[in-house]
Amino acid sequence: MKAKIIGIDGSAKGDVELPRTFETAYKPKLIKRAVLAMQTTQKQAKGTAPRAGLQNTAQYVGTRDQPTPKRTINTDMARLPRLKNRRELLYGRVGRVPQSVGGRRAHGPKAITTIIEKINKKERKQALESAIAATKLKELVEKRFIFEKELPIIVEDKFEEINKTKTIVEILGKLGVGKDLENAKGKIRNRAGKGKLRGRRKKVKKSVLIVTGNNVNALRASRNLPGVDAVTATSLNVELLAPGAEAGRLVVWTKGAIEVLLEKENKEGKGTKKIKKEKTKTSTKKIKTIRGKEKKVARKAKAAKKAIKKTVSAKEEKSEAHTEHKKETHKVEQKKAEKEEKKEKKVVKKVKKKKWF
Repeated sequence: MKAKIIGIDGSAKGDVELPRTFETAYKPKLIKRAVLAMQTTQKQAKGTAPRAGLQNTAQYVGTRDQPTPKRTINTDMARLPRLKNRRELLYGRVGRVPQSVGGRRAHGPKAITTIIEKINKKERKQALESAIAATKLKELVEKRFIFEKELPIIVEDKFEEINKTKTIVEILGKLGVGKDLENAKGKIRNRAGKGKLRGRRKKVKKSVLIVTGNNVNALRASRNLPGVDAVTATSLNVELLAPGAEAGRLVVWTKGAIEVLLEKENKEGKGTKKIKKEKTKTSTKKIKTIRGKEKKVARKAKAAKKAIKKTVSAKEEKSEAHTEHKKETHKVEQKKAEKEEKKEKKVVKKVKKKKWF
């Protein structure tokens, strides 16, 4: 996608290739979350002192064993802690509790409460890209700002060399943004409330945002204009691009700023470089997975061989033990048979010796 470059004198100076961030989708909810996350980091924790209202001698004695002046129960008076600075406890005034003079505050603000809203890094990055893309949408920008030329407004790099505020105002007028500068200047007003006493007396309407490639003279020359913000492309944030959490700010880009965004994209790998890296990554991943599978197969084969050897050795041991057992049982049986034969022979001898007459 290409955009026109405008010269310092307002004439056309060619085209420039826009980065892919200008094509991202508009996400107002995500932008709002990112802006709130930035704003909450600037807040300061507020809370009461831990010992506020407790730095006194007030005491509550709820036992009936003490004499009347030294207890605060069954005395026809409120059962409240009383100060011990006047004769007896009973004559002191009430202290410590919220309803007493000088007592502590009931449920006061606590400094422990979490004020900062967090957002993920990828979400913050996506919100910044969406806010950059919203600067190109005419229907969003024309709600709050006045401009006369096509968006995005890109100036040649000679703009960065200017070091006078007067010349910058003239150039911005030629770029079609002069009416918005006058509008912001006419809307400087006093702030309502106590902010006037705290160094915030004036309220100024937001106007043009100038983005350059490097820290140059034009930044210092334009920072004194009412409502104008000037930053480098590397220090862009969501709050600058979406003041009040509403995207669609009028931005004047220099050619150098666009080139910085393109370089950043190439480093992160959004263009063709990313595809090459992904291919190499996938090939290395495949090689690693193949090697891992081969190793697993080899381990399984080794484990199977060991298991087979164990089973074979166990069977052999069992067979040997069985044969030995058989031999032993055979011997025992032979011995038994021999004993029985001997007994039978003895019985026969005895029968022969007997006389049957």
